[in-house]
This record gives sequence, structure tokens and C-alpha cells, in this order.
Amino acid sequence: MHKKLEQIIDFFYPPFKRLMPIQLFRYLACGGSNTLLDWVLYFVAYNYVVQKHEVDLGFVTLSPHIAAFVFTFPIVLMVGFYLSRNISFQGSSLRGRVQLFRYLVIVAANILINYICLKIFVDWMHIYPTPSKMLTTVFTTLFSYFAQKHYSFSQKEVI
Repeated sequence: MHKKLEQIIDFFYPPFKRLMPIQLFRYLACGGSNTLLDWVLYFVAYNYVVQKHEVDLGFVTLSPHIAAFVFTFPIVLMVGFYLSRNISFQGSSLRGRVQLFRYLVIVAANILINYICLKIFVDWMHIYPTPSKMLTTVFTTLFSYFAQKHYSFSQKEVI
């Protein structure tokens, strides 16, 4: 399946060939698609799954915007790792389990970034949750690209 996705992405690459290397184009295409999936899932989860209500888990109560994030995050995580490993950063010499562990480290940092940004934008600045999630994505995308390229899927062993 990933070879077919790669062919589709590469079909659109020629007009961008002078602007960026193929790896960056693939990362942006995969990341953009995964981000769009994240936004759509978040919107659906916030508006239709948790229906803008708090979610009481018994030991903690999640605000609706955080509950929507918790609901969508595992899906986006799995899709993102698959696309990163198989399309964006194919040349990595690291073993799959090392890539996954490092990817999860970056994901943990992104969870923290997401939580902090959503709390600031929604609770303190009173920005609507979906645009807040979109704004948060800017921070996590910049961090993720450099961290994934140089850590999770590096082409040289990091000691």
C-alpha cells in the first residue's frame, strides 16, 4: 500500500522539484494529509462524540477539547508513524523498534505541546477549540519535522 501512496505523492512532485528535495515534499504531503485527518477527526470528536461536554472518567474529568484530543490522538499517531517510516524517511538505517521508540519520545513531547497550547488558546485566550488545534499544529509540525529527520528516522546512528 505504501508504494501506491508514494507513487501518488511523487506524481505531484515535478512542479516542486526546484523548490525542495523529494524527502521534504513527501514529508509535507504525508504530514499535510495526516494533519487534515487530525483536524477532521478532532472536529467530529469534539462536536459529535463528546458533544462539547466534559467527559468524566471516574478518576479525572476531561474538558471537551482535551477529550476530543485524547480520542483522536491514537489514530493520528498510528497513521503518522506509518507514513513517516514508509514514505517520508525511508532511508533510515535504524531498526524499526528503535524508530518506533524514538517516534514515541517525540510524540510524548508533542502531547505536552498540544496540551499546553490547547489550555492556553482555549482556556486563557478563549479561542474556539478547532482553530486552537490548528494553531497548535504549527508548533508541533515544526518541532516534529526536525526531530523526526534528525532523531527518529536519522540516516546515521545517533550515539
